[in-house]
Amino acid sequence: MRRREFIHLLCGAAAAWPRVAHAQQADRVRRIGVLIGTLENDPEASLRTQEFRQALAKLGWSEGRNVGIEFRFGAGDPNRMRVQAKELAGISPDVIVAESTPAAVALRQATTTVPIVFLQVANPIGSGLVASLAHPGANLTGFTNFEPAIGGKWLELLKEVAPGVTRAIAIFNPETHSGQYWQSIEAAASSLAVEFNRAPARDATAIENAVVGLAGGDNGGMLVMPDAFTLAHRELIVTLAAHHRLPAIYAFAVFTKAGGLLSYGIDQVEIYRRAASYVDRILKGDKPGELPVQAPTKFELIVNLKTAKALGLEVPWFLQQRADEVIE
Repeated sequence: MRRREFIHLLCGAAAAWPRVAHAQQADRVRRIGVLIGTLENDPEASLRTQEFRQALAKLGWSEGRNVGIEFRFGAGDPNRMRVQAKELAGISPDVIVAESTPAAVALRQATTTVPIVFLQVANPIGSGLVASLAHPGANLTGFTNFEPAIGGKWLELLKEVAPGVTRAIAIFNPETHSGQYWQSIEAAASSLAVEFNRAPARDATAIENAVVGLAGGDNGGMLVMPDAFTLAHRELIVTLAAHHRLPAIYAFAVFTKAGGLLSYGIDQVEIYRRAASYVDRILKGDKPGELPVQAPTKFELIVNLKTAKALGLEVPWFLQQRADEVIE
């Protein structure tokens, strides 16, 4: 072989190496981890995981072909989430999705290298997950669920439906709740002449004690704070509210659809479609620290007229007109 021909062949092969490497990377089956804060047998969790899979498929990621997904469920228990976060980090996935603040914090502690996309995190800066919303830095980014001012909105809506409420508690787990809503709730309580108290609860017994204590007086109402713990105990909370005839407002529609009075918050299923878009971008090479944290784009007001009637409440017509869904 002549020297010129040999050099030409060598250069052609070298030029092909990047294309071959890229093709091998593209053909590799990617692995996605997902840590969900609620129970595995929760019907809502099934809807969210189905939506996530469908959204990924529309973006070209199909299970069994070019992607595999490992799910874990935290059941509202921070300790369990920490264990499962280590498990997911240990399988070296290409990206992990974290639902809820405690899940995201657990994963942040478990790995500083695997990209993490969080969702339903209330205060990512205050929780130490990101440096800023515009430039998260490190290996995390994702989607927030509520602004701090919405706390006051919850109490205002409760008063519109149950104007007789003069005492209110907020049920929350201090281990999983961000605490960013207290200032706006307390300000609203002062302007609405409502005596407000926080009701910390770490288990079902504490939830029941808080509700029974509130029911022991007159004109009580409840705010149920948004976190994985209250979601995992939603059937108990809704049942207790009905049994003690206490009007309550929730942050997630699933409570109202389970028999709660009213809810105002984000669409939990839709947020998984948005999370899939960030997973897609990371799998295609984007760095999580360079993807801005996104705020919610849509809030839903849902009113359960059947529950209102059982409590002897008249839901104002203007509120029914504003509602995205009215359950009769």
